[in-house]
Amino acid sequence: MAEVLSQSEIDALLSALSSGELSAEEIRQGETERKIRNYDFKRAMRFSKDQIRSLTRIFENFSRLLTSYFSAQLRTYVQIQVVSVEQLPYEEFIRSIPKVTILNVFGVHPLNGKFVMEVNPNVAYAMLDRLLGGPGVGQEKDRNLTEIETRVMVRIFGRSLEYLGEAWKGVADLAPELEMLEVNPQFMQLVSPNETVAVVSLSSKIGETTGMINVCMPHVVLEPIMPKLSAHYWMHPKKTRDKSEDAEVIRKTLQKAFLPITVELGSSTISVGEFLQLAVGDVIKLDQAIDQNVQIKIGNSPKYLGQPGTSRGRIAVQVTEVLEEGVREGDR
Repeated sequence: MAEVLSQSEIDALLSALSSGELSAEEIRQGETERKIRNYDFKRAMRFSKDQIRSLTRIFENFSRLLTSYFSAQLRTYVQIQVVSVEQLPYEEFIRSIPKVTILNVFGVHPLNGKFVMEVNPNVAYAMLDRLLGGPGVGQEKDRNLTEIETRVMVRIFGRSLEYLGEAWKGVADLAPELEMLEVNPQFMQLVSPNETVAVVSLSSKIGETTGMINVCMPHVVLEPIMPKLSAHYWMHPKKTRDKSEDAEVIRKTLQKAFLPITVELGSSTISVGEFLQLAVGDVIKLDQAIDQNVQIKIGNSPKYLGQPGTSRGRIAVQVTEVLEEGVREGDR
């Protein structure tokens, strides 16, 4: 957009032209000169602004899901929100994180490659302290995790990745799965040092402890789904399913459902004393005649009437009548 001059600036420009301090030729020359901008090939910008905005929307949803998940797991106040989404060389990302930190390396099927979620040690140890019964205070000194602590970390962060897949649902069906937990970034080489990565920074607060959670996603891994990060894809109307197809799916699913079927031969009323004196061989007289139809119930609802008997040596019942909806035999 061209810059709009104020009235005072226009007056000053006309005054300079009339006094000879500035010539029209100089103005014309300045307009025709090519504007050159330096470009660093080591810091290639491979994500468009549109794609960065799409990633921001995805991780804003992820941060809300993480807030609910960690609040339930830690039973304390948790607040997580997106601070920034940047693209930078992988080497620069590695240099920006602490020498000792919590690195969750995970695959994202069906994409080929790995992402990493870096959790500030202050936040990670606060979570660990809370899970093990403490008040949720972070560690002041960096130290290696014990075997038990590593298992606890793998469990809580492994489950959190399920919500990352849910946050991506509108764009692609991804299945994140934690593969390993590392503490030294120097031992983690996902891509070449100059490869462009998108880094999403999430500010997190666990109780009174604050810190950052960074998710690093190499461009080479995201490349197959990059077109889906454009605004055109988000705004494009999704194909609606035919209602008849949905009805057919529901019908087939219901046909496979199992339902309990019971046959009520009759009922009888006896006193508590008679019940306590029952012995093997006693006969209880039912209020149902032998030639009367018995009720066949689906679940707890009478559905059919029938006659008891045997079939191929087994006890069976023959359906003789279908009851109307909500009608019991006593109402007939």
